[in-house]
Amino acid sequence: MNETVRMPDASHPEMIYIKVPVGMLQCNCAIIGDPKTREAIVVDPGDEVERILSLIGRYKLSVKAIISTHAHIDHVGGLAKLHQYTAAPVMMHRDDLPLYHAMETQASFLGMRTPDLTEVDHLLKEGDPLSWGGFQASVIHTPGHSPGSVSIYLPKEAGQITLMHPQLIAGDTLFAGSIGRTDLWGGSMDQIMDSIKGKLLQLPDDTVVHPGHGASTTIGEERETNLYLK
Repeated sequence: MNETVRMPDASHPEMIYIKVPVGMLQCNCAIIGDPKTREAIVVDPGDEVERILSLIGRYKLSVKAIISTHAHIDHVGGLAKLHQYTAAPVMMHRDDLPLYHAMETQASFLGMRTPDLTEVDHLLKEGDPLSWGGFQASVIHTPGHSPGSVSIYLPKEAGQITLMHPQLIAGDTLFAGSIGRTDLWGGSMDQIMDSIKGKLLQLPDDTVVHPGHGASTTIGEERETNLYLK
């Protein structure tokens, strides 16, 4: 298995962080937990829900929310099953609901089985607070890869918890050395560049970025070396 599990240590003193690359396209499902309360959120459970549930059980976590950074099939394929097992509310941005309800079209495009859908319990918008355990994060609306793409930002002072570095769950907006593609349904190069330069690059340079695919990076690293942002 290729999970990344970080229990509280010098670099993440007050955070459980688990990255689970799932499915055919290896979407990074992220589990972020408070080590004291064991409350957690799950971001982008795209597939392989049994693996995700196994890790939740292994670390004795209680899922308080299931969040989709956007509604492409590789990021939402496991929403229904994870909700069924945890009863945690499902959250995404309103502007990606049409994309979510077009799952059969997405599945046909990729030659995949159409996953079950579930109700979206809470529609996210810019600036919404997200609270679980001692954490408080906020929603950044980052359209471009899709109309309703969002990123989840935990500042250094993340509610009751002080992190060594701010953390950003960036979905498919910003990658290590790259940016999200804009040639799929509802994509826009102008919008994604506005989202990255106008919002994400305004965050502190030491913000650790957890993309929807591939390796983690930092805002400072991408500002200096990402050729798409020059």
